[in-house]
Amino acid sequence: MAADPVASGGTPHLGVGMIGYAFMGAAHSQAWRSAGRFFDLPLLPRMSVLCGRNRDAATAAAAKLGWERVETDWRAVVAADDVGIVDVSSPGDTHAEIAIAALEAGKHVLCEKPLANSVAEAELMVAAAERAAANGVRSMVGFNYRRVPALSLARRLVAEGKIGQIRHVRAQYLQDWIVDPQFPLVWRLQKDKAGSGALGDIGAHIVDAAQFVAGDVLTGVSAVTETFVKERPLPEASSGLSATGGQSTGPATGQVTVDDAALFVGRFAGGALGSFEATRFATGRKNTIRLELNGSLGSIAFDFEAMNELQVHDAAGIGGDPSVAGFTRVIVTEPTHPYIDAWWPPGHPIGYEHTFTHEVVDLIRDIDAGRDPWPSFADGLQVQRVLAAVEESAGAGSRWTAIPA
Repeated sequence: MAADPVASGGTPHLGVGMIGYAFMGAAHSQAWRSAGRFFDLPLLPRMSVLCGRNRDAATAAAAKLGWERVETDWRAVVAADDVGIVDVSSPGDTHAEIAIAALEAGKHVLCEKPLANSVAEAELMVAAAERAAANGVRSMVGFNYRRVPALSLARRLVAEGKIGQIRHVRAQYLQDWIVDPQFPLVWRLQKDKAGSGALGDIGAHIVDAAQFVAGDVLTGVSAVTETFVKERPLPEASSGLSATGGQSTGPATGQVTVDDAALFVGRFAGGALGSFEATRFATGRKNTIRLELNGSLGSIAFDFEAMNELQVHDAAGIGGDPSVAGFTRVIVTEPTHPYIDAWWPPGHPIGYEHTFTHEVVDLIRDIDAGRDPWPSFADGLQVQRVLAAVEESAGAGSRWTAIPA
């Protein structure tokens, strides 16, 4: 990694080059801007360069989001002397090529989830990450929901044995943004660009969150998937051309080649049973994430619509009296809770964007300490194998499908 200039306060800079500037690009930009302003960091991120294929759009985004300059070729970002870390926030079909090239160039990498569009691509990325790690180059996959303080607290409670042996894990991710059949055929609905639909986009999040909080991994699944709207208008439908290039008497349309919804059950290595639901057709639900774990001594429940809260049940009851046992609403805003001490006084909630800041903070600290960050590319590969097993099971009539270790 090239040496970076030292900030006025004596803290070295870490130059950041980010690929992509849409939804995830904006969220990551907020993280890079705010990390060093709220957390004491050994390296201060410097937003050196933003990359996008459309120079005018990328230039406008850079001015809005706070980046110093713009490139239109990601290779220029990877080669830049003032870039120490490459942030891959572009669509899934670009992840493997960019991340591998950056690692081979000696640049640390933050890559958005899912890690890749296939297990094979993810395996190549893990191999590159392992080679790079031997030379002190770090990599991390961006499962930001791990950094919700309430979920980090839930992980701590489970690890401390507070709810005993885990028996059930339930996870849901519910959205409704494509319920309208006239919603256009954007890249997230095309398998060659997105890899999969609701399964990879939002299902990956609940697979990772469930495994993270449980401290365990899935070993097999039985699944069903569905595409409810199989054909949608092309974004350029006004052209009057059909998807095959001929003249059309109506709006041009194209095939949806990914799933709209995925449901599956699974078994964890420790014996717990899991149920998972990821859908973009939960009418009225915008971004609902629910996770519940039932153990031999108690339970934990989380709902992202109340992201600063955690529901905790101790089966022993207050003072050891089970007749007064029930769920306790824990407001996760105390300075003893994960990440919270850098923000506001107790009782003042934080939001979605803070999870990305926490992600960046952890990554920077790991880079400085010479530690392997988490979730690693290997963790991302494991999630990718779960997604592949779900697709295989659904394609084989819900046949039980083992997940390779």
